[in-house]
Amino acid sequence: MSYKAIDAVVNIWTAEALSHRPGWTDEFFIGKVKGEHDSSGISLEQMLEGMDAAGIECAFLIAAKAGRVGLPGCYHMPPRVVADAVARYPDRFFGLVGIDPFTGMDGVRALEDAVRNLGFIGAHLYPHWFDLPPNNARYYPFYAKCIELGVPIQMQVGQSLIYSKEHRCRSVGRPIYLDDIACDLPELKLIGSHVGIPWHDEMIAMAWKHENVFLCTDAHSPRYWPQSVVHYINSYGQDKVIFGTDFPVLRFERTLGEIDALGLKPQVRRKFLRDNVRRIYGLEERLP
Repeated sequence: MSYKAIDAVVNIWTAEALSHRPGWTDEFFIGKVKGEHDSSGISLEQMLEGMDAAGIECAFLIAAKAGRVGLPGCYHMPPRVVADAVARYPDRFFGLVGIDPFTGMDGVRALEDAVRNLGFIGAHLYPHWFDLPPNNARYYPFYAKCIELGVPIQMQVGQSLIYSKEHRCRSVGRPIYLDDIACDLPELKLIGSHVGIPWHDEMIAMAWKHENVFLCTDAHSPRYWPQSVVHYINSYGQDKVIFGTDFPVLRFERTLGEIDALGLKPQVRRKFLRDNVRRIYGLEERLP
């Protein structure tokens, strides 16, 4: 292929980053994800080697915010950890800054600072960690700021998981809730990640209905994607879906191999792996 993929959802996994993650990380990855996850961390250079082997040009790193400070299982990845990685490899990494709806206008100002001064290209949200559906009023100041800044917001839709025996999250991320947001704020670029499973057809409906609602296919192995999702990517939704792994949940090379096995049309494959995310995030000049 004459082009390389762009991975829209990647967790930074350096030793420094892991020091900010909760104690249940190992339990979750071994027990639920059923795979190795380099519990001692990997360097940025090792991550880049894996990306190169898979044909991935660059990755969006998440400065995740998960849960309210002081509650069990909560962790907030400091934006500076991601910003430093982006500064070291500006052609390979881009940053998405997490939002916490309980931080109010302080959080809105922090979002603006991350975009204007730290180089982040979008916002990120895990609604289930806050037990608030994404159409809750607490999020709307952040959504309005994203519109003002001209950046998309990516949020998990579909079911949540049980991350540890002590931390169980309700599945508050039904894709249908994006309907309220998109009707209220049609300028906002909304990306529903994690496919939307088990409400994937609901997610497809939202992306079909609204001009600025999109779907990201991270965290679920392509070999297990519902047929309706594959059909949407390969036909009338070919301009509305972007690729992601949620690394290390999915590994780069294996995931690209499974995508190739789907037999997507050549022009669709390119849109899905590269062109759509460039357009949505306004990266055409930075990633020609």
